[in-house]
Amino acid sequence: MKTIREKAFVILEGTLLPIDHIAADTPYYSGKHKRHGMNVQVLTDPFGRLLWASPAMPGSTHDLTTARRHGIIEALAEADLKCWADKAYQGAGGPVRVPFRGRRLKRRKRRHNSGHAEIRCLGEQAMATLKGWRLLRKLRCSTNRITEIVKAVLVLHHAST
Repeated sequence: MKTIREKAFVILEGTLLPIDHIAADTPYYSGKHKRHGMNVQVLTDPFGRLLWASPAMPGSTHDLTTARRHGIIEALAEADLKCWADKAYQGAGGPVRVPFRGRRLKRRKRRHNSGHAEIRCLGEQAMATLKGWRLLRKLRCSTNRITEIVKAVLVLHHAST
């Protein structure tokens, strides 16, 4: 949080890291993505650089639930730091800013959503950087080790840049 507090704002993104089908697969199956995986939340800076990755949760866990369980929203509120996120974080409150929902929006709300998407695309680019590591494309290890693997990839990414 010390590094994050120095930023003007952060971008919160969630992703599903695919895993092999396992025997006790129910909590790891994501209905949205129609595959088994682990849910990881990532914070990026305004320039799209990876700052932090959360511990992995089963793929069936919603992004907002994962963010709340890891205390991300509370930590951002305490740091008085604005956060840009996608529609999955609707209802998070506090410092989290999300786009408007709906199909037929007024021009003002559509412009707001366009500006919001321009900011959030940097977080998507950071997520693509994270998923660029071949190791994370399909994890074939114990689900207990995935958090350590993501943290190691984050450290290696910082060391290479």
